[in-house]
Order: sequence, then C-alpha cells, then structure tokens
Amino acid sequence: MSPLLDVSHDVRAEIGDEEAERLLTGENAPDSYDCTSCRTQGNPHQERTSTVLFVGEETAVLAFAHATCIPSQVVPVSEEQLRGAVRSITGEGQHQPPPAASVPVPTTPLPDPASGQAVLGVTCGQILVEADLYPAIVVEPTGPIVRPGTSGPGDDFLPLLIEAGFVPVIDVANAPSRLPGWSVLLAMGRLHAVLQAGPAGSQGSAWWQAHQPLPVTEGWRASALKHQTVFVYGAPAGSIGQQPREDLLRDALEKAAAGGILVAAAMPLAGT
Repeated sequence: MSPLLDVSHDVRAEIGDEEAERLLTGENAPDSYDCTSCRTQGNPHQERTSTVLFVGEETAVLAFAHATCIPSQVVPVSEEQLRGAVRSITGEGQHQPPPAASVPVPTTPLPDPASGQAVLGVTCGQILVEADLYPAIVVEPTGPIVRPGTSGPGDDFLPLLIEAGFVPVIDVANAPSRLPGWSVLLAMGRLHAVLQAGPAGSQGSAWWQAHQPLPVTEGWRASALKHQTVFVYGAPAGSIGQQPREDLLRDALEKAAAGGILVAAAMPLAGT
C-alpha cells in the first residue's frame, strides 16, 4: 500500500521527479515520523502526510508533518538554521526546559554609525485582538537607530519602519494591516527570522535573524498555526522593555501607542 504522502510542486521541483515518485510509492517513505509542526508521532500509511523540505545555501533536509497541521512546502533557512533543524529531527535537545510565557530574544547586531552597533531586542507574546489571541513579536532596539549613510543624532527606527510599510498603531485592540512580501519564519517549532521583501523580481532577505533558532511557547505556536499570521510591533529604544508577562507587555504596548511611538504590521507565517 502506497503511503498517503502529499508532495507539493515546490518540493517536487527541489527534489526532482524521480525522488518524488520514490516517496509516493513508499520506497523512500518512513514508516513513522515526528511531525515537524506539532511534534507528535505520525504514520504516513494511516494518515495524510505532508513533505516539508528545509533548504539551506548548500544542503537540504526533508521532514514530514501531518497534513492537517501544515501543507507540503519548501522552507528556506540558513545553513546554521538547517543544522538546528537536523538536531531537532534527530531528537537532540528534546529535554530543554519549556520557555516562559514571554520570551526575550537575543538578536543580530545592526550597524549604527552613531554608536558603532545597536541590537534589536525581540519579545514574543500573545495579544488579544478582536476577542481572539494572536501571536505577536515586539521589536525594540537597545539604542538609537540612525538612517544608513548618516551619523545622527536622532533615532530613525520608526520612520524607517513606516517607509518599509509598517503603520502607526492608534489602538492595540485593532489588528494591524498586512505588509506584502514580509513573513515570519518559524521552523521546527522555533523562531528563526523576520523576512523582508526584496526589490522587484529579487529574493527577499532576513530583516531580523536569531543567532540560533529560538523556542516559543506552545500557546504562541498554536495561535500562529491557527491564524497563519503574526503581528509584528516596532517601538524605539526604551519604550517597551523585555516584559516578563504578557499582561505587562500589553500595558507597555498600549502606553507606546498612546504616545504615538508604536508601529505594527501583520505578516504571514512561513514554515512551521
């Protein structure tokens, strides 16, 4: 009996028709797997299963997921992130402690002519919007961000985000508008990057990227998978802080919105 595998056109294009047929006929299909989305066991001979291909700069890893969790797709990741995905697939690091309700995230340094370097701090939490919980990422630099090619003084972080398509937030209770071409990459249940649109006809790139794949809470991940959307908020240095609880994070966001120093955008979830 052939396995109940779904191989998308994108996955087939990457692995080739010959390998795709080997999967579909069962020659190279697993007898069981840990779903790359919900992390519970699946059986491709008993339930519809999606093929998920993680593609790095030079290598690729094929994983499997319940079709009810996510569709078959290609997930672009860096080579470092791909190694993290391999460790997750093979079971390494499974006994890490669960993350807190709100997760402060170390981030990639950004060039800043005024101070040498600034760092984007990222906090994950759930936000109640229109009577439903949505996953949110709050981005706040550790210091002023100046416009490329200038030396300051001043902080151009919010103007730069608005020019990129983020919209000022008046009321946190309202959902932000979608920002075309941007997405939030969640792979193997961990936060990898915020991806931005490239110039017309070119591939996008990471606007923010974690030093290593970062865990999120089960609640955050569940709401992200439910809505397939993440709300990304931006605020200038010193306005939000790394709040330890989601109610305190909400209070800080509302205070920033009331002060006219909060912008946001809704982005589709990329990956799992």
